[in-house]
Amino acid sequence: MKRQLFFIIACTHFLFSCSNSEIQTNKQYVVVLSMDGFRWDYPDKASTPNLDFIAANGVKAERLIPCFPTKTFPNHYSIATGLYIDNHGIVLNNFHSPEFGQDYNKGNRASVEDGKFYDGEPIWVTAEKQGVRTASYFWVGSEADIDGISPTYQKMYDHKFPYSQRIDSVISWLSLPEAQRPQLIMWYMDEPDWSGHRFGPEGDDLKPVISRMDSLVGVFMKAMLELPHASQINFIVLSDHGMAQLSPERRVILDQYVDTAKIAIIDGWNPNFNLKVKEGYLEEVYDSLRKIEHLHVWKSSEVPERMHYGKHPRTHDLVIVAENNWSVYWSWAIGNETGAHGFDNEFTDMHAIFYAMGPGFKKGYHSEPIPNIDIYPLLAKLLNIQPAPVDGNLDRVNKMLKN
Repeated sequence: MKRQLFFIIACTHFLFSCSNSEIQTNKQYVVVLSMDGFRWDYPDKASTPNLDFIAANGVKAERLIPCFPTKTFPNHYSIATGLYIDNHGIVLNNFHSPEFGQDYNKGNRASVEDGKFYDGEPIWVTAEKQGVRTASYFWVGSEADIDGISPTYQKMYDHKFPYSQRIDSVISWLSLPEAQRPQLIMWYMDEPDWSGHRFGPEGDDLKPVISRMDSLVGVFMKAMLELPHASQINFIVLSDHGMAQLSPERRVILDQYVDTAKIAIIDGWNPNFNLKVKEGYLEEVYDSLRKIEHLHVWKSSEVPERMHYGKHPRTHDLVIVAENNWSVYWSWAIGNETGAHGFDNEFTDMHAIFYAMGPGFKKGYHSEPIPNIDIYPLLAKLLNIQPAPVDGNLDRVNKMLKN
């Protein structure tokens, strides 16, 4: 196995060491893989030879900083749009939209595929508008028509779909004739997030999962190397957020402190909730919540500016997040997870990975932490397309690029 790995690494190094003249005469492709919940320091906890190789021969950011709240749907869409969550509207995994009088739920196909819930312009829409073919495999927002546009190739989410077949599908897209081949591919795997919730991020049980996900990166890279245009492909591996360790001794049960009869809407799940309070009870409910230890609560208009959250009407009246490593529940819905995310995005346990390799990237470059909203302008630069107005800043990530 070690010999095979060294052979793959040697081949990868050879194929990606193409001349500058070759790079300049061929368009570049970009493949973005998100591995949900892959915390920035997991490679220090388990064997990840394939990610280590990308870091040595490409680019690694110390940490990828998610937006608040550090949840899956909001941050995947922030990566896609380059916008803070307040500006793209996917404020939680599940929420009530007062503009439409409807609920958005990550498990409801009708809402997930309804483009009206998604503000901003995801990178695949930007690309398709400019004649660049794109493909998406389970990326948040890609299953809806946004501005009447969807990726040229798309897969509807199927949680049980095997990782090996996802790899095969991406390789098949990359193997299409050039005229049909997508220049941007964004795809998703749900681990190690699920196992992080189950086992927690600090124990030994998660280590085999981390190594398995790394091995899948290696499987994809090996298949990618066999493509005749492998030297034109930029491969980015990132995640939406990290994971924090929980304990049953660190729990807050909200309805022990506040009268739920005075609350009209409760959106969210541990450790985040957005509340719509019934008319005339805002101050009373707010004061009750403020007295709870290990809990942060703000009126939506008063969320700290650094969080860029609370201005969108879908955040309702009150924004709640537990103190780091604490859980917050309602008595009728107490979870048993050992790990969670959603906490303050300054909490480094919430930070994710960013690795990249290919003709557009420097070799052996290690970057300081970067915000995930900078991924959109980075992708636009690699694809040579004009970006839409975004909150992200290319200047923060431009040093990663060769030119």
